[in-house]
Amino acid sequence: MTRVLIVRGHLATPWELRPWQELPDRFEVSFLKTASNGYDTSGLSLEEVKVGALRDRFPKGLVGELATGLLRDRYTTNADAAFSGADIVHAEELSFWFAADAARRRLAGGDFKLVQTVWETLPFKTTYRSRIAVKFRDQVLAGSDLFLAATDRARVSLLLEGVAEEKIVVCPPGIDTSRFSAGSNAPPTAEHVILSPGRLVWEKGHQDALRALALLHQGIVTGAQGELLRPRLRIVGSGPERERLESYAAELGVGGYVEFASLKYEEMPAAFAGASCLLLGSLSSANGGFHPFDIPRIFWEEQFGLVFAEAMAAGLEIITTISGAIPEVLSGQGTLVAPGDYIGMAEALAAGPLRRPPAARVAYPADLVASYGLEAAAARLAAAYDRVLGSGTSARR
Repeated sequence: MTRVLIVRGHLATPWELRPWQELPDRFEVSFLKTASNGYDTSGLSLEEVKVGALRDRFPKGLVGELATGLLRDRYTTNADAAFSGADIVHAEELSFWFAADAARRRLAGGDFKLVQTVWETLPFKTTYRSRIAVKFRDQVLAGSDLFLAATDRARVSLLLEGVAEEKIVVCPPGIDTSRFSAGSNAPPTAEHVILSPGRLVWEKGHQDALRALALLHQGIVTGAQGELLRPRLRIVGSGPERERLESYAAELGVGGYVEFASLKYEEMPAAFAGASCLLLGSLSSANGGFHPFDIPRIFWEEQFGLVFAEAMAAGLEIITTISGAIPEVLSGQGTLVAPGDYIGMAEALAAGPLRRPPAARVAYPADLVASYGLEAAAARLAAAYDRVLGSGTSARR
């Protein structure tokens, strides 16, 4: 049986790992779990391998993050046995510490094939990465056997990073479409609720959703007959912008119509079912730096957006921006506006979901929704594994 080891550092999440549960019986899948992992994975049926990492030795919070950054995070206890027992190690991204950890083991003679999922849609090369990230990138590029690009945009970025085309496969992630579609028959609600899910950070554009809401509540943007529209806005997520967003909502005069919630993944289908629209205002964002010597102007754009696949499965109308890979993921569905165009968002809300009864559903192409299902994603993973094993390594029995 082919043994697959999933490596995600402290970022092993139940939603990303679900497709591996659907792999055929000939794949034996496990994942590394550190004490610092920030997500509850207890609901997964995959084997959990507890390992140590340098980050586990430091206190939580900024001090621990700084200490780990200076010393460079890496796997410590129990990791050697896990890596040595794998036929395929599947890590993620070009410059994450855990991807580089796996690449170093491969370059040192590791008897496994190394696969990397890549979400990045911007080719930073070495110019726009920190010194540590450059070192990690070089190790990952040298030690990886196959790259699974989450989107075609990520594939193009990998080509510009210098990866040979024959080492790249486009392999979108998958979600449990049945869980989200089950909510499409939920009882009707009495008022319109606009759902804005995502981390509470600037680049997710929640501030633009608030601006669009204020335009509607103040009658600056109205309905088709000039009627005043007063939907509620539900922002789902957690992050450092929470206090600022709450203050901004109050300043705009819509604080009483905005709810902030941090929901478990299992609660998200109900959130989709009770909403009239998904509104995500993704923006590009600059972050990172060589402080105090230089700022390399690293940027982020939307790399996929699993919430779009979930919304389509739920039959929830989508209004969003053209940031990054969003147009590719939606494949012609939904309403797209320019990043930051909160006026366009308000107009799209007034012309679309707010003209229909609250929580009304819309139809998406069945084949598009199915392409983001767990079974389809698992089939893509199995094909990728067969491909990389066929290039010279046989699974141990």
